[in-house]
Amino acid sequence: MGISTAKAAIKKIQDFDLPGTDGRNHSLSELKDKKALILIFSCNHCPYVQAYEDRVIDIQRDYASKGAQVVAINSNETSNHPDDSFENMVRRAKEKNFNFLYLRDESQSAARAFGATHTPHIFVFDQQGDLRYTGKIDDNWQEPSKVAKRYLRDALDAILSGNPVAEPETFAIGCTIKWK
Repeated sequence: MGISTAKAAIKKIQDFDLPGTDGRNHSLSELKDKKALILIFSCNHCPYVQAYEDRVIDIQRDYASKGAQVVAINSNETSNHPDDSFENMVRRAKEKNFNFLYLRDESQSAARAFGATHTPHIFVFDQQGDLRYTGKIDDNWQEPSKVAKRYLRDALDAILSGNPVAEPETFAIGCTIKWK
């Protein structure tokens, strides 16, 4: 079972070159050696994103040695959402000790290229750059102890073991991306 073209805007990873909270620009070329690339369209102010932050940190910790990399991208406009400014992103990354890349998509071109709609919205690509999973992290954003389905972890386990992803697409829940 593949990913529906009606829901997923892309099938192959799109290049990007975006500034990170670590003071450097990051592009796809530096991540080509990763066996799995997890792009999470994210932000600072969304309660769904905030609820998932510790789980994303855990995923990066648990899968980094297996060749996976989490990259969070904030595409929200900041005129009406100043909490999502680059300066506040830097502050949030330090406060939470993010162990993954947190990038700013000021032009919103990355969000548009990937077809992202929500924060968080997950896109997982294999080493060949093929989209293998899109959707949400798990089935319970409010209560981590009551999670029954770990969609992102299951997709990563399948990709890293060379198997098909059993559930390649779920509906992304969260706040909508704030467009300019």
